[in-house]
Amino acid sequence: MELKNVKIISGETKADGSLSDFASDFLNFPCELDTDGEYIVMPGFCDVHVHFREPGFSYKETVKTGTLAAARGGYTAVCAMPNLNPVPDTLSALDVQREIIKNDAEIAVYPYAAITKGERGEELSDMEKLAPYVAAFSDDGRGVQKEEIMRHAMIKAKSLGKIIAAHCEVNELLKGGYIHDGEYAKAHGHRGICSESEYKEIERDLKLAKETGVAFHVCHVSAAESVELIRKAKAEGVDVTCETAPHYLVLDETDLKECGDYKMNPPLRGKKDREALIEGLKDGTIDMIATDHAPHSNEEKSKGLKDSAFGIAGLETAFQVLYTELVKSGVITLNKLVELMAVNPRKRFNIPFDGFSVWDIDKSVVINPEEFLSKGKSTPFKGKRVFGENVLTVSCGRAVYKKQK
Repeated sequence: MELKNVKIISGETKADGSLSDFASDFLNFPCELDTDGEYIVMPGFCDVHVHFREPGFSYKETVKTGTLAAARGGYTAVCAMPNLNPVPDTLSALDVQREIIKNDAEIAVYPYAAITKGERGEELSDMEKLAPYVAAFSDDGRGVQKEEIMRHAMIKAKSLGKIIAAHCEVNELLKGGYIHDGEYAKAHGHRGICSESEYKEIERDLKLAKETGVAFHVCHVSAAESVELIRKAKAEGVDVTCETAPHYLVLDETDLKECGDYKMNPPLRGKKDREALIEGLKDGTIDMIATDHAPHSNEEKSKGLKDSAFGIAGLETAFQVLYTELVKSGVITLNKLVELMAVNPRKRFNIPFDGFSVWDIDKSVVINPEEFLSKGKSTPFKGKRVFGENVLTVSCGRAVYKKQK
């Protein structure tokens, strides 16, 4: 491979065996790239929180389009959430999804199984039969409301050596809200979602995790109080990890516009919450960054803040936005970002290193959703000028994305 100005970033001060292999994979890969920029070669990113919508909702996204989008964003592995039809709560239902993945996925896709049947929070899924074939268990999009059900799920997951990954939300505190219960909501007459709806269920689940000893993972942390609860639980020895998403790290309620591109759950919160998340990244409380890639049709996202569907597309913009806003500004190092996007997710979810991506790190581009390979085009970063352009992603020895000349 004939490249000038190549830097290999591992995400660790001292890479271990499987991780360092990606560097030799890169050096032995037969490909020539033309650019004058500085190349950064990184292990393929791993996103433990994506929605690929298939089976059941393929008009929003498919495994094919979702994995193509992931590859363009530098990802070589993802974990796909179970809010599908059929819900993967039995092995036969999961097999429908696994067959699509086998036939259509461009990168490694590790499915989640539901914690409860139909994600309804009433009865446990067939966890024992599902466990060998899934990354973890989650009722993503729905908090498990009954404490006793979550306790039983954690006990079962612990016995199976599996992670419980929780969307933490107290339903009775939502009160019809759809953006953060802050200054913007008050000023513009919107119904707010209070931070308490997130952190009260995290508090409950951390207590249960301590009691049961389960490996517990908190999805899409957005509130300052949540960060502090997780920090305290880690100090007490609870086996807990957590993720946040790019939009919570670089945007807050002061960035809101009357547009569906800014509607996601949890919502963009206040400035103090964003600052707490960044501190959580720095001190290790927040272990990883996941996109919560949640594509919808243009029609579903064109109804304003109140009536649009929750969720945005995130796979194709994540590294660019984070590199521009956090690394170039000196908030964290590039090595730390790779640790958060590639190394830590794999360590926690036991996902092997399986490829690399090559970035022209000096290239300045404007985010244009019409160029997305995802079916989902909704993003609050539309029109944003960012640095970094992916020129090549290789997964399991195969080029799964190459920038067209």
